[in-house]
Amino acid sequence: MNLETKWLEDFVALANTRSFSASARQRHVTQPAFSRRIRSLEQAVGATLVDRSTTPIGLTPEGQLFLVTARSMVEQLSECLAHLRGLSMANEALDIVAAHSLALTFFPRWISRLQKGVGELPTRLVAMNVGDAIHVLREGNCDLMLAYYDPYASMQLDGEAFPSFSIGQVKMLPVCVPNADGTPRFALDDEAGIPFLAYTQGAFLGRSVRMLLKNDPLRMRLKTVYETAMAEGLKGMALQGVGMAWIPDFCIREELATGRLVRAGDPQWDIPLEIRLYRCSLVHKPGVEKLWRQMMKLPRDFLQA
Repeated sequence: MNLETKWLEDFVALANTRSFSASARQRHVTQPAFSRRIRSLEQAVGATLVDRSTTPIGLTPEGQLFLVTARSMVEQLSECLAHLRGLSMANEALDIVAAHSLALTFFPRWISRLQKGVGELPTRLVAMNVGDAIHVLREGNCDLMLAYYDPYASMQLDGEAFPSFSIGQVKMLPVCVPNADGTPRFALDDEAGIPFLAYTQGAFLGRSVRMLLKNDPLRMRLKTVYETAMAEGLKGMALQGVGMAWIPDFCIREELATGRLVRAGDPQWDIPLEIRLYRCSLVHKPGVEKLWRQMMKLPRDFLQA
């Protein structure tokens, strides 16, 4: 197992505080994630470094010996980095994970609007599925998560540990390409079978569609011809005339405006979605704390994209 620099910094912090919870706060991660990192360090070193049987915790003889090396390496690295690029917490980028559809279309428009209220906001964005994003947030490996709110609670986050802001009310619309006369090529009220562009089983948006169709006869007339986890993938296939798909409205505004895509059904088939920005209250990173305070002062309608 390779030894990671952040584990050395964790160990030095733990030696200073003699407390896993205090060290986790200092290192801006959750306590479970911090404990796992100390375990990983011990596995990499091949020795037990922490005596967990005492309160406050202590270091084993091996830990005391290793601490000298760890502190020296951390100090040398910090000095080198400070010399090369300087460390400014005020300008440190925030790490954000987001659902794929939100990362591609929603996030750029929303972050531009937010910066008009809070000022310059350096960010790093990684797109992933909702389940993975929640795992990353729980582990303390990101600062913020942009995701769809789950009203069915299968992936619900505790509101106290993971506070959130509602930042968007959107809808998934059933769409397809039009006929020459502008009518939908694959209308939901057709009696014949409808070629269906579906989300894969684990995709959050797919579950929303399945909930809509759960007790409706329409599901018997939908014939799946293509599956993908990403809304942009379904949009691409819909534009090729392959079938009908439910796609978030913010992904298809231009296509609807130009008539390249049209509604395949009336508003009763729309699926409402709420978009939220989450953080972990157990992680106390200055940049996140500052942003959260700023957002609390903004009018609620300003936060909506």
